[in-house]
Amino acid sequence: MFGNHTSATKFYLVGFPGSEKLHHILFATFCFFYLVTLVGNTVIIVIVCVDKRLQSPMYFFLVHLSILEILVTTVIVPVMLWGLLLPGIQVISLAGCVAQLFLQLALGTTEFSLLGAMAVDRYVAVCNPLRYSVIMNSRTCNSVVIVSWVFGFLYQIWPVYATFHLNYCKSNVLDNFFCDRGQLLKLSCNNTIFIEFILFLMAVFVLFGSLIPTIVSYTYIIATILKIPSASGRRKAFSTCASHFTCVVIGYGCCLFLYVKPKQTQAADYNRVVSLMISIVTPFLNPFIFTLRNDKVIEALRDGVNRCYHLFKS
Repeated sequence: MFGNHTSATKFYLVGFPGSEKLHHILFATFCFFYLVTLVGNTVIIVIVCVDKRLQSPMYFFLVHLSILEILVTTVIVPVMLWGLLLPGIQVISLAGCVAQLFLQLALGTTEFSLLGAMAVDRYVAVCNPLRYSVIMNSRTCNSVVIVSWVFGFLYQIWPVYATFHLNYCKSNVLDNFFCDRGQLLKLSCNNTIFIEFILFLMAVFVLFGSLIPTIVSYTYIIATILKIPSASGRRKAFSTCASHFTCVVIGYGCCLFLYVKPKQTQAADYNRVVSLMISIVTPFLNPFIFTLRNDKVIEALRDGVNRCYHLFKS
């Protein structure tokens, strides 16, 4: 597919600068984050699937969000951990680089589509509670999830194809711990101004296309909550949206800094830090955000732990 244009057959990932001791410390830290991410999101998936109290659209979307978090971090972190253990520079094949970049972008696009849908779901729940079950029925929820997944993967086919359609004759060393698109564009011999502008517009469409419904939804949600006379009622209404809102702030904040910029070939250290936030820190935090701030999930988790305890005790 890229044979006539991409001169490089493999790439070298610089990873993290520093001594071998520092690499071992980073390996232990990131491995801990990765394992907690896997366990935390898996627990959420299992709890929602087995507990009847959580059989609602919000938790249905949460299951798919947790699946996405597991996949997003799994695309990046294992390769990064392997690179931290290697004594020299890490090598990744052209096919591996294509697959990693495509999956990272496709899963990220799917996640933002889903976050936008979750915001609309919270709007309907708070502002139209009597019609919630009619509007957000199972058919609607399934359609939203399918469209989000299909859109995410189809939307990123051309950007990845265009990136690897370039000639890489300057070098094949990527100054990052994964196949970073900005670094790939920096290595190209071609004039990338036009493609960078198109990629910028596509990133703006994805991020703001899901951010605008989120902002509009929360504007109506806040206006509705402020009309509730009792403080306890306002607190209860906002608690149903707090987890999603926190997730939105962290997720959109990081990606706006990384992708929505006309010049994709930004400083490597800057990209490395923001990429760590997206691929490790955010998936790590999300299970805590959606459990510690949600009474129903905490209650279901507590009941599940008690059942497991009595099961093993007997």
